[in-house]
Amino acid sequence: MTLTRRRFLETAAALALTAAAAGALSRTPFGLVSDAAAQAPSAEDLAMAGPLGDKVEGKDDAPVTIIEYASMTCGHCAQFAATTFPKLKEKYIDTGKVRFILREFPLDPIAAAGFMIARCAGDDKYFAVVDALFARQRDWAYATDPVAGLQTLAKQFGFTQETFESCLTNQEMLDGINAVRARGAEKFGVNSTPTFFINGKIQRGAIGFEDLEKILEPLLKA
Repeated sequence: MTLTRRRFLETAAALALTAAAAGALSRTPFGLVSDAAAQAPSAEDLAMAGPLGDKVEGKDDAPVTIIEYASMTCGHCAQFAATTFPKLKEKYIDTGKVRFILREFPLDPIAAAGFMIARCAGDDKYFAVVDALFARQRDWAYATDPVAGLQTLAKQFGFTQETFESCLTNQEMLDGINAVRARGAEKFGVNSTPTFFINGKIQRGAIGFEDLEKILEPLLKA
């Protein structure tokens, strides 16, 4: 079932992180397909961005491309963002070896809201907002009133009450995020977060930096 604007506004304030924390993907309205679609996707299919465009860090001609499907309410995604990504960025992304793409795969409406705020903040602030939301995940995703917690964080990036509400009622943006999630599940077999595609090969679950290096180094030497 697609999450509509009305559905979001009716449920967002009451939703917590229970489904995401348990790794469950069978709840509505964000239920997903089974592993039936989990065959190796083509490079062309993986490279196709969603309706809102991809969010990318790194050089376009980097020899390795990492695509992460993440949820803003996913604890393992937050762990990867805090412990692995900074080292990945310093050693591989900033040096032109890796191109990193973050794709939205919200496990619940609150996660969708987080991504919407990051999108609304503007291209130059997208990753900064994502980093802040992951770093303070417990302050909003686990809060009694997650929407209020999200708004508090959004204010730090210049959102007003009006722009915050306008962002979260932007149906076109929500539909675009939903489209990325649906395509990831149906075409690429993504059924948990984080899920990575490293030069097209799927890797499920948070990856420590040392383990990630063991995957990257042979690809860079090839």
